Order: sequence, then C-alpha cells, then structure tokens
Amino acid sequence: MSVFQPVEGTSLASAARTTTQTVSDIDTNGCKYLNVVLDMTTAGSGSVTLTINGKDPASGKYYLILSGAAVTSNTTNRYKVGPNVTASANAIAQDYLPKTIQLVVTANNANTATYSLGYSITG
Repeated sequence: MSVFQPVEGTSLASAARTTTQTVSDIDTNGCKYLNVVLDMTTAGSGSVTLTINGKDPASGKYYLILSGAAVTSNTTNRYKVGPNVTASANAIAQDYLPKTIQLVVTANNANTATYSLGYSITG
C-alpha cells in the first residue's frame, strides 16, 4: 500500500484565452510523478507554451523543471516529470517533484486559442 495519495485536477477548464495563465500552486502530496495534459481544441492563429516550475521553499521563487514546445495546432499534448522516466526535450523531464509546483501556459501572441489543462500526480 502506497503512503502517497494521488492528486488529480483541472487547472484550466476548456475556454478561449488570449493571455498567459498562471495556475495556483499545486501541492504534490509527496508524490514523484507528474503527468500534465494540454488539450488544444481551437488553435486558430494562437500559440501557447506550457512550463512546469518548482517552488523553492526557502526563497519562495520558482525554477524551471520543464518547458514544452509552442503548441500551434489542434492537438493533445502530454508532459511528464519523474525520477525514473527517460528525458525527452520539451516533453519529459527526469527529475524529482518538489513539494510545490506551478503550471504556466504562456500566450506567445495575442490571438485566441481554446484549450484545457489537467494534471495527475502519483506515487
């Protein structure tokens, strides 16, 4: 039996957006693995980039764990972080999750894009 309680959530419900979205801090609950899904349903001429940040408990500052590639088409993108995963640029980071993470979807231009953002944190 695992002592870690999985955490799942919807960070951003599907909606049209034109600005950068910074999700409130997420407690990883002592888990090691993170899966994030950015589902772009109407890209139009919009472009967004997901970043996954860790939070330093001493300074309260955020540091980069993973930066995805720009998403410019209707597609479902999966991003992973964990200590025993094989790293892949812009998609998978081999790293331990800190206690607190932050998800940011940066609008690369002012054009409307419709997307959702969900996550799952496990074991």
